[in-house]
Amino acid sequence: MPKEVFVRDDIYQAELERIFYGPEWHPVAHESEVPNNGDYKTTNLAGVPLLIARGQDGVVRVFYNSCSHRGNQVETAPMGNKKEFECPYHRWLFSTEGKLIGCSNEREFSPGFDRKDYPLAQPRTSSFYGLIFVTMSPETEDLDDFLGDLKNTLRELMAGDGRLKLLGYQKVRYGSNWKAYADNDGYHAPLLHQAFKLLNWQGGQGRQYATTHRGHLGMEAALSIPKGHNALQDPSIIEFKGQDPSVGSRVVNIFPTFVGTKHLDVINLRFANPVSVMEVEVHYAYFAHEDDDEDMLRHRLRQSSNLLGPSGLISMEDASIFHRIHIGSRAPGSAIFQKGVHDSQRLETQFLQNDETGNLPRWDYYREIMGFDRRLA
Repeated sequence: MPKEVFVRDDIYQAELERIFYGPEWHPVAHESEVPNNGDYKTTNLAGVPLLIARGQDGVVRVFYNSCSHRGNQVETAPMGNKKEFECPYHRWLFSTEGKLIGCSNEREFSPGFDRKDYPLAQPRTSSFYGLIFVTMSPETEDLDDFLGDLKNTLRELMAGDGRLKLLGYQKVRYGSNWKAYADNDGYHAPLLHQAFKLLNWQGGQGRQYATTHRGHLGMEAALSIPKGHNALQDPSIIEFKGQDPSVGSRVVNIFPTFVGTKHLDVINLRFANPVSVMEVEVHYAYFAHEDDDEDMLRHRLRQSSNLLGPSGLISMEDASIFHRIHIGSRAPGSAIFQKGVHDSQRLETQFLQNDETGNLPRWDYYREIMGFDRRLA
Protein backbone atom coordinates (compact mmCIF):
# COMPACT_ATOMS: atom_id res chain seq x y z
CA MET A 1 0.00 0.00 0.00
CA PRO A 2 1.63 3.32 -1.05
CA LYS A 3 2.36 5.26 2.14
CA GLU A 4 1.19 8.51 0.57
CA VAL A 5 -2.46 7.43 1.04
CA PHE A 6 -2.01 8.16 4.76
CA VAL A 7 -0.81 11.75 4.33
CA ARG A 8 -2.25 13.30 1.15
CA ASP A 9 -5.06 15.77 1.81
CA ASP A 10 -6.57 15.40 -1.67
CA ILE A 11 -7.00 11.67 -1.04
CA TYR A 12 -8.59 12.41 2.34
CA GLN A 13 -11.11 14.79 0.78
CA ALA A 14 -12.01 12.15 -1.81
CA GLU A 15 -12.48 9.58 0.98
CA LEU A 16 -15.04 11.81 2.68
CA GLU A 17 -17.18 11.91 -0.46
CA ARG A 18 -16.75 8.31 -1.62
CA ILE A 19 -16.71 6.51 1.73
CA PHE A 20 -18.09 8.52 4.64
CA TYR A 21 -20.79 10.32 2.65
CA GLY A 22 -21.06 7.48 0.13
CA PRO A 23 -22.88 4.10 0.07
CA GLU A 24 -21.55 2.68 3.36
CA TRP A 25 -23.22 1.96 6.71
CA HIS A 26 -21.56 3.56 9.76
CA PRO A 27 -22.31 2.54 13.39
CA VAL A 28 -22.94 5.70 15.45
CA ALA A 29 -24.43 4.45 18.75
CA HIS A 30 -26.07 1.59 20.59
CA GLU A 31 -29.67 2.01 21.71
CA SER A 32 -28.62 1.37 25.31
CA GLU A 33 -26.79 4.72 25.30
CA VAL A 34 -30.21 6.40 25.34
CA PRO A 35 -32.20 4.01 27.55
CA ASN A 36 -34.99 6.34 28.73
CA ASN A 37 -37.58 8.39 26.85
CA GLY A 38 -36.08 11.82 26.23
CA ASP A 39 -32.47 10.62 26.46
CA TYR A 40 -30.21 11.90 23.69
CA LYS A 41 -26.63 11.72 22.48
CA THR A 42 -24.82 14.03 20.06
CA THR A 43 -22.05 12.84 17.79
CA ASN A 44 -20.92 13.31 14.20
CA LEU A 45 -20.12 11.31 11.10
CA ALA A 46 -16.96 12.70 9.50
CA GLY A 47 -17.98 16.21 10.57
CA VAL A 48 -21.72 15.89 9.85
CA PRO A 49 -23.51 16.62 13.19
CA LEU A 50 -25.97 14.01 14.46
CA LEU A 51 -28.54 13.97 17.28
CA ILE A 52 -29.64 10.53 18.49
CA ALA A 53 -32.73 10.56 20.69
CA ARG A 54 -35.25 8.20 22.23
CA GLY A 55 -38.65 9.80 21.71
CA GLN A 56 -41.44 9.93 24.23
CA ASP A 57 -42.89 7.05 22.20
CA GLY A 58 -39.85 4.90 23.08
CA VAL A 59 -38.46 4.83 19.53
CA VAL A 60 -34.77 5.70 18.95
CA ARG A 61 -34.21 8.02 15.99
CA VAL A 62 -31.23 9.72 14.40
CA PHE A 63 -31.54 13.34 13.26
CA TYR A 64 -29.17 15.78 11.68
CA ASN A 65 -28.22 18.13 14.53
CA SER A 66 -29.26 21.12 12.43
CA CYS A 67 -32.38 23.27 12.75
CA SER A 68 -34.78 22.95 9.82
CA HIS A 69 -35.08 26.77 9.77
CA ARG A 70 -31.60 28.24 9.26
CA GLY A 71 -29.34 25.29 10.00
CA ASN A 72 -28.22 26.23 13.50
CA GLN A 73 -26.81 23.40 15.64
CA VAL A 74 -29.67 22.40 17.93
CA GLU A 75 -27.90 20.55 20.77
CA THR A 76 -24.34 21.00 22.04
CA ALA A 77 -24.20 18.73 25.11
CA PRO A 78 -22.71 15.27 24.51
CA MET A 79 -25.72 13.63 26.14
CA GLY A 80 -28.71 14.38 28.37
CA ASN A 81 -32.46 14.15 28.75
CA LYS A 82 -35.07 16.62 27.45
CA LYS A 83 -38.79 16.76 26.76
CA GLU A 84 -38.14 18.79 23.60
CA PHE A 85 -35.26 20.35 21.68
CA GLU A 86 -35.11 24.11 21.26
CA CYS A 87 -32.95 25.92 18.73
CA PRO A 88 -31.54 28.96 20.58
CA TYR A 89 -31.29 31.16 17.47
CA HIS A 90 -35.01 31.80 16.76
CA ARG A 91 -36.57 29.50 19.41
CA TRP A 92 -37.98 26.90 17.06
CA LEU A 93 -39.09 23.99 19.23
CA PHE A 94 -38.96 20.30 18.26
CA SER A 95 -40.39 17.22 19.95
CA THR A 96 -38.13 14.30 20.83
CA GLU A 97 -39.70 12.62 17.79
CA GLY A 98 -38.31 15.44 15.62
CA LYS A 99 -41.59 17.24 14.87
CA LEU A 100 -41.71 21.04 14.80
CA ILE A 101 -44.13 21.90 17.64
CA GLY A 102 -43.57 25.64 18.09
CA CYS A 103 -42.00 28.69 16.50
CA SER A 104 -42.10 32.41 17.32
CA ASN A 105 -44.01 34.95 15.18
CA GLU A 106 -45.53 32.20 13.05
CA ARG A 107 -48.35 34.48 11.80
CA GLU A 108 -45.74 36.55 9.93
CA PHE A 109 -44.25 33.58 8.05
CA SER A 110 -44.50 32.96 4.32
CA PRO A 111 -47.97 32.06 2.91
CA GLY A 112 -48.84 28.40 3.28
CA PHE A 113 -46.31 27.75 6.08
CA ASP A 114 -47.09 24.46 7.85
CA ARG A 115 -45.13 23.12 10.81
CA LYS A 116 -45.41 19.56 9.56
CA ASP A 117 -43.19 20.48 6.59
CA TYR A 118 -40.26 21.40 8.87
CA PRO A 119 -39.26 18.43 11.06
CA LEU A 120 -35.65 17.76 11.98
CA ALA A 121 -34.17 16.02 8.95
CA GLN A 122 -33.10 12.40 9.31
CA PRO A 123 -30.44 10.34 7.56
CA ARG A 124 -31.24 6.80 6.53
CA THR A 125 -30.82 4.44 9.50
CA SER A 126 -30.92 0.74 10.35
CA SER A 127 -29.97 -1.36 13.37
CA PHE A 128 -28.56 -4.74 14.35
CA TYR A 129 -29.20 -6.00 17.90
CA GLY A 130 -29.44 -2.38 19.05
CA LEU A 131 -26.36 -1.15 17.18
CA ILE A 132 -27.52 1.87 15.16
CA PHE A 133 -26.12 2.43 11.67
CA VAL A 134 -26.37 5.55 9.52
CA THR A 135 -25.72 6.06 5.81
CA MET A 136 -25.64 9.28 3.80
CA SER A 137 -26.49 7.57 0.53
CA PRO A 138 -29.84 6.29 -0.79
CA GLU A 139 -27.86 3.71 -2.80
CA THR A 140 -26.46 1.80 0.18
CA GLU A 141 -27.53 -1.83 0.24
CA ASP A 142 -29.61 -3.28 3.08
CA LEU A 143 -27.72 -3.57 6.36
CA ASP A 144 -28.12 -7.34 6.41
CA ASP A 145 -26.33 -7.63 3.06
CA PHE A 146 -23.73 -5.04 4.12
CA LEU A 147 -22.71 -7.04 7.21
CA GLY A 148 -22.66 -10.38 5.40
CA ASP A 149 -20.90 -13.21 7.22
CA LEU A 150 -19.92 -10.89 10.09
CA LYS A 151 -23.36 -10.95 11.73
CA ASN A 152 -22.87 -13.94 14.03
CA THR A 153 -19.56 -12.69 15.47
CA LEU A 154 -21.02 -9.22 15.96
CA ARG A 155 -24.05 -10.66 17.76
CA GLU A 156 -21.86 -12.78 20.07
CA LEU A 157 -19.69 -9.74 20.80
CA MET A 158 -22.78 -7.87 22.03
CA ALA A 159 -23.53 -10.55 24.64
CA GLY A 160 -25.54 -12.67 22.22
CA ASP A 161 -28.73 -10.61 22.34
CA GLY A 162 -27.73 -6.92 22.25
CA ARG A 163 -29.42 -6.24 25.61
CA LEU A 164 -26.68 -3.94 26.87
CA LYS A 165 -26.30 -1.32 29.58
CA LEU A 166 -23.91 1.60 29.15
CA LEU A 167 -21.08 1.80 31.68
CA GLY A 168 -19.29 4.86 30.32
CA TYR A 169 -16.88 6.32 27.77
CA GLN A 170 -13.25 7.10 27.19
CA LYS A 171 -12.67 9.54 24.34
CA VAL A 172 -9.38 10.30 22.61
CA ARG A 173 -7.91 11.90 19.51
CA TYR A 174 -4.98 10.14 17.87
CA GLY A 175 -2.39 12.00 15.79
CA SER A 176 -2.93 9.65 12.90
CA ASN A 177 -4.84 9.20 9.67
CA TRP A 178 -8.06 7.20 10.16
CA LYS A 179 -6.75 4.38 7.97
CA ALA A 180 -3.69 3.82 10.16
CA TYR A 181 -6.00 3.47 13.17
CA ALA A 182 -8.30 1.05 11.32
CA ASP A 183 -5.35 -0.96 9.94
CA ASN A 184 -4.49 -2.44 13.37
CA ASP A 185 -3.72 -6.15 12.82
CA GLY A 186 -3.46 -9.44 14.68
CA TYR A 187 0.29 -9.80 14.06
CA HIS A 188 1.40 -7.01 16.38
CA ALA A 189 -0.51 -7.89 19.56
CA PRO A 190 1.93 -10.26 21.34
CA LEU A 191 4.94 -8.35 19.97
CA LEU A 192 4.04 -4.72 20.76
CA HIS A 193 1.96 -5.00 23.91
CA GLN A 194 4.20 -5.65 26.89
CA ALA A 195 1.32 -6.68 29.14
CA PHE A 196 1.07 -9.98 27.26
CA LYS A 197 4.57 -10.85 28.45
CA LEU A 198 4.14 -9.47 31.96
CA LEU A 199 0.94 -11.43 32.47
CA ASN A 200 2.24 -14.64 30.84
CA TRP A 201 -0.69 -14.40 28.45
CA GLN A 202 -1.17 -17.37 26.17
CA GLY A 203 -3.30 -17.12 23.05
CA GLY A 204 -6.09 -19.64 22.70
CA GLN A 205 -7.28 -21.30 19.53
CA GLY A 206 -8.75 -18.80 17.11
CA ARG A 207 -9.21 -17.54 13.60
CA GLN A 208 -9.60 -14.43 11.51
CA TYR A 209 -11.91 -14.17 8.54
CA ALA A 210 -12.81 -11.46 6.06
CA THR A 211 -16.22 -11.07 4.49
CA THR A 212 -16.22 -11.65 0.75
CA HIS A 213 -17.91 -8.27 0.30
CA ARG A 214 -16.41 -4.98 1.59
CA GLY A 215 -13.62 -6.69 3.54
CA HIS A 216 -15.08 -6.53 7.04
CA LEU A 217 -12.88 -8.47 9.47
CA GLY A 218 -13.98 -10.85 12.22
CA MET A 219 -11.84 -12.54 14.87
CA GLU A 220 -12.90 -15.38 17.14
CA ALA A 221 -10.70 -16.88 19.82
CA ALA A 222 -10.91 -19.13 22.83
CA LEU A 223 -9.46 -17.77 26.07
CA SER A 224 -6.48 -19.25 27.84
CA ILE A 225 -6.47 -17.67 31.29
CA PRO A 226 -2.94 -16.61 32.36
CA LYS A 227 -1.26 -18.47 35.20
CA GLY A 228 1.87 -17.87 37.15
CA HIS A 229 2.05 -14.09 36.66
CA ASN A 230 3.20 -11.81 39.47
CA ALA A 231 2.89 -8.40 37.83
CA LEU A 232 -0.47 -7.45 39.35
CA GLN A 233 -1.20 -6.78 43.01
CA ASP A 234 -4.86 -7.48 42.23
CA PRO A 235 -5.17 -10.37 39.74
CA SER A 236 -8.98 -10.11 39.77
CA ILE A 237 -8.64 -7.46 37.05
CA ILE A 238 -7.97 -10.23 34.52
CA GLU A 239 -10.48 -12.77 35.76
CA PHE A 240 -12.90 -14.20 33.21
CA LYS A 241 -16.37 -14.66 34.68
CA GLY A 242 -18.04 -15.61 31.41
CA GLN A 243 -19.55 -19.03 31.07
CA ASP A 244 -17.76 -20.35 28.00
CA PRO A 245 -14.05 -19.64 27.31
CA SER A 246 -14.47 -20.91 23.74
CA VAL A 247 -16.35 -17.67 22.94
CA GLY A 248 -14.37 -15.52 25.33
CA SER A 249 -12.84 -13.24 22.70
CA ARG A 250 -14.55 -11.64 19.71
CA VAL A 251 -13.43 -8.71 17.53
CA VAL A 252 -15.09 -7.12 14.51
CA ASN A 253 -13.71 -4.44 12.25
CA ILE A 254 -16.46 -2.97 10.07
CA PHE A 255 -15.34 -0.92 7.11
CA PRO A 256 -14.38 1.86 7.30
CA THR A 257 -13.63 2.65 10.99
CA PHE A 258 -15.77 0.76 13.50
CA VAL A 259 -14.16 -1.71 15.90
CA GLY A 260 -16.00 -3.81 18.46
CA THR A 261 -14.29 -6.05 21.00
CA LYS A 262 -15.43 -8.59 23.54
CA HIS A 263 -12.34 -9.72 25.44
CA LEU A 264 -12.57 -11.42 28.83
CA ASP A 265 -15.69 -9.70 30.25
CA VAL A 266 -15.15 -6.37 28.45
CA ILE A 267 -17.78 -5.35 25.90
CA ASN A 268 -16.34 -2.38 24.02
CA LEU A 269 -17.76 -0.59 20.96
CA ARG A 270 -15.38 1.95 19.40
CA PHE A 271 -16.97 4.69 17.33
CA ALA A 272 -14.25 6.38 15.26
CA ASN A 273 -14.46 9.48 13.07
CA PRO A 274 -11.85 11.17 10.87
CA VAL A 275 -11.12 14.74 11.97
CA SER A 276 -8.53 15.59 9.32
CA VAL A 277 -5.94 13.85 7.19
CA MET A 278 -3.75 13.64 10.30
CA GLU A 279 -6.22 13.12 13.15
CA VAL A 280 -8.92 10.62 14.13
CA GLU A 281 -11.24 10.76 17.14
CA VAL A 282 -12.33 7.54 18.84
CA HIS A 283 -15.07 7.14 21.44
CA TYR A 284 -14.57 3.95 23.45
CA ALA A 285 -18.00 2.97 24.81
CA TYR A 286 -18.15 0.23 27.47
CA PHE A 287 -21.17 -1.93 28.27
CA ALA A 288 -22.52 -4.48 30.69
CA HIS A 289 -25.43 -6.85 30.09
CA GLU A 290 -28.89 -5.92 31.32
CA ASP A 291 -29.05 -9.06 33.48
CA ASP A 292 -25.72 -8.51 35.27
CA ASP A 293 -25.83 -8.41 39.06
CA GLU A 294 -24.00 -5.69 41.00
CA ASP A 295 -20.83 -7.76 41.35
CA MET A 296 -20.62 -8.39 37.60
CA LEU A 297 -21.30 -4.72 36.87
CA ARG A 298 -18.38 -3.65 39.06
CA HIS A 299 -16.16 -6.31 37.54
CA ARG A 300 -16.92 -5.20 33.97
CA LEU A 301 -16.39 -1.55 34.91
CA ARG A 302 -12.98 -2.16 36.49
CA GLN A 303 -11.88 -4.46 33.70
CA SER A 304 -13.07 -2.10 30.95
CA SER A 305 -11.36 1.01 32.25
CA ASN A 306 -8.10 -0.75 33.08
CA LEU A 307 -7.50 -3.21 30.24
CA LEU A 308 -8.58 -2.20 26.73
CA GLY A 309 -9.05 1.57 26.60
CA PRO A 310 -6.72 4.16 25.04
CA SER A 311 -4.54 3.98 28.17
CA GLY A 312 -5.42 0.42 29.11
CA LEU A 313 -2.94 -2.01 30.56
CA ILE A 314 -3.07 -4.17 27.43
CA SER A 315 -3.55 -1.59 24.65
CA MET A 316 -1.75 1.55 25.82
CA GLU A 317 1.06 1.28 23.25
CA ASP A 318 -1.31 1.65 20.28
CA ALA A 319 -1.52 5.46 20.50
CA SER A 320 2.23 5.82 20.03
CA ILE A 321 2.24 3.40 17.10
CA PHE A 322 -0.62 5.19 15.33
CA HIS A 323 1.30 8.48 15.58
CA ARG A 324 4.60 6.94 14.49
CA ILE A 325 2.92 5.32 11.47
CA HIS A 326 1.72 8.77 10.45
CA ILE A 327 5.22 10.21 10.80
CA GLY A 328 6.85 7.31 8.95
CA SER A 329 4.32 7.50 6.13
CA ARG A 330 5.76 10.86 5.06
CA ALA A 331 8.75 8.94 3.75
CA PRO A 332 8.48 7.55 0.19
CA GLY A 333 7.69 3.93 -0.48
CA SER A 334 5.00 1.43 0.41
CA ALA A 335 3.70 -0.41 3.47
CA ILE A 336 4.35 -4.11 2.85
CA PHE A 337 2.31 -7.00 4.26
CA GLN A 338 4.11 -10.29 4.94
CA LYS A 339 2.71 -12.33 7.87
CA GLY A 340 0.28 -14.84 6.40
CA VAL A 341 0.88 -14.07 2.72
CA HIS A 342 0.82 -17.38 0.84
CA ASP A 343 0.25 -16.11 -2.67
CA SER A 344 0.93 -12.48 -3.61
CA GLN A 345 -1.46 -12.76 -6.56
CA ARG A 346 -4.50 -13.97 -4.61
CA LEU A 347 -6.63 -12.56 -1.80
CA GLU A 348 -7.79 -15.01 0.85
CA THR A 349 -10.66 -14.76 3.34
CA GLN A 350 -9.47 -17.13 6.11
CA PHE A 351 -6.44 -16.36 8.27
CA LEU A 352 -4.63 -17.46 11.39
CA GLN A 353 -5.28 -15.52 14.57
CA ASN A 354 -1.99 -13.59 14.44
CA ASP A 355 -1.75 -12.95 10.69
CA GLU A 356 -1.65 -9.40 9.33
CA THR A 357 -3.18 -10.41 6.01
CA GLY A 358 -6.72 -10.20 7.37
CA ASN A 359 -6.52 -6.49 6.54
CA LEU A 360 -5.81 -7.04 2.83
CA PRO A 361 -9.40 -7.63 1.63
CA ARG A 362 -10.38 -4.33 3.24
CA TRP A 363 -7.52 -2.54 1.50
CA ASP A 364 -8.55 -4.08 -1.80
CA TYR A 365 -12.13 -2.88 -1.30
CA TYR A 366 -10.78 0.58 -0.42
CA ARG A 367 -8.71 0.57 -3.60
CA GLU A 368 -11.78 -0.35 -5.64
CA ILE A 369 -14.13 2.33 -4.32
CA MET A 370 -11.41 4.99 -4.50
CA GLY A 371 -10.80 4.12 -8.15
CA PHE A 372 -7.12 3.23 -7.74
CA ASP A 373 -5.47 0.69 -10.02
CA ARG A 374 -3.79 -2.39 -8.59
CA ARG A 375 -0.13 -2.29 -9.50
CA LEU A 376 2.23 -5.13 -8.75
CA ALA A 377 5.75 -4.34 -7.61
